Amino acid sequence: MSQAWVVGVALLLGCGGDEFHGDAGPAERCGPTGGGPYWVLEGDPLEVTASCETGLLVGGDDFDFEGLPDGARYDAATATVSWTPRLDQAVMSDWAIRYGDEVGRVRVGVVDRWDDPENVPVVDSARYQEEYGLPVFHLTTDPGIAGDAYTPATLVHRAHTYEIEAKLRGASSLSYPKHSFTLDFPPDDRFDEPRWDFENEDRIVLVSTFDDNSYVRQRLAYTLWNLLDPQHLQVRSYSAVLFLDGEYHGLYSVVEHVDRHLAEDHGMSEDDVNIYMAVNHDANFRLTRSEDGAPKGDLAEGYEKKDGPLGFEDDYTDLVSLVEFVATTGDAEFATEIGSRVDLRDYEDWWIFVSFVDGQDSAGKNSYLIHDQSFGPWRYAPWDFNASFGQSWQTLRTGADSHPDGLTWANHLFERLLALPEFGDPLRARYGDTLRGPYEQGALLALFDEMIDEIHPSALRDEAKWGEQYRTYDGWNWRDDFVGHEEEAAYTREWIEARWEFLEGIYR
Repeated sequence: MSQAWVVGVALLLGCGGDEFHGDAGPAERCGPTGGGPYWVLEGDPLEVTASCETGLLVGGDDFDFEGLPDGARYDAATATVSWTPRLDQAVMSDWAIRYGDEVGRVRVGVVDRWDDPENVPVVDSARYQEEYGLPVFHLTTDPGIAGDAYTPATLVHRAHTYEIEAKLRGASSLSYPKHSFTLDFPPDDRFDEPRWDFENEDRIVLVSTFDDNSYVRQRLAYTLWNLLDPQHLQVRSYSAVLFLDGEYHGLYSVVEHVDRHLAEDHGMSEDDVNIYMAVNHDANFRLTRSEDGAPKGDLAEGYEKKDGPLGFEDDYTDLVSLVEFVATTGDAEFATEIGSRVDLRDYEDWWIFVSFVDGQDSAGKNSYLIHDQSFGPWRYAPWDFNASFGQSWQTLRTGADSHPDGLTWANHLFERLLALPEFGDPLRARYGDTLRGPYEQGALLALFDEMIDEIHPSALRDEAKWGEQYRTYDGWNWRDDFVGHEEEAAYTREWIEARWEFLEGIYR
């Protein structure tokens, strides 16, 4: 059965001067086109029919196709190219369609049929740049790649070859069969992806979608954080396909790496910035540990320093000072000084954002606290949202009716801000403004639908590769309510709609 995905228009026209074509006058141009772009799996038939974009009626003999692949045939009687690509012809190419002095181009992408026993798995990494419209990463790693240190790797992306270093990334996700990766680029050859505004990136993260068969939770969360305020530390993300060591590996979320370079992009000093990541729930701005309530031996418990000035890698002094201030100061002193210590908009919006997506695992843990010691207050950047939009970190279904105030269990700073009327009252009012502004229900659902439409064919392809391992994975194989991608997308959309209505009922 033919399977061709038409995902937009990619027609590039070049028109010459006035010239007669048969009985057509000099003003009657054709604009030769074949439609598209087209996406077809190896082994499936494809037909591309030439016509005039202007509506001019001409015969098939008046068109010439150039750049047709081996096996493609043009029938002038129907002005149609017919082609069934072989299992070694996965490639993205542009065919030229000539009509007199006019040239149109139609893009045709042939998708590698990885699951066919006769498939030829090696694709031309320089020419296989997209798959169903998504960028493709061709990553070759060292056999000894692990999570504790970088190892040499090669990346081909948009026909450019990068000699990089790579490592596995994550905590619990290190046990997934489909890993996440951090890619480290050399100073003289940084990563660029202009389509998604990635420019001169020193590190990027390929985040596994193994624990999210909607395939958009991570990306949607970062997008919502960025939408909340353009002055936030923006963490950009998009969806892409990974070929690992020459073979199809699946659909991923590409995310900016939070480090000193990202901080510098937002006006901070690269030489003076400290970046701490909250790695467990002891990162709670309290004097006591999260699990058992026992006193902390060190107020830096729960955090790892990820970046900082050379020679000060083990210095957590500024972080300890912040935690101690939040945990111990009286209300009057807290109200007077908190705005000089932290960027209040960042930390208040953290609560709005993380409670909206119900990121129970990211209210204290899975966050970045960023401090430029030379000037300015503490900043915040988000991280890790497999637990969001109606599922826990173990993919358990979660309701849409958890109250935002409930997140204070994970973050004493939230608790203090909400408890003081001078902060809590305007913050709750701004929550309502957010629901009617950047998080307006219709716009939010449209954004979700756009993401799902964009990744749909790639999500089904990934599901065919990883779906069975997802359903039988030890971390959540006790579940009996698994659904496929399309059902998960519908569930997630319904959850977002219900979440918005629940919150609007509180903050109207």
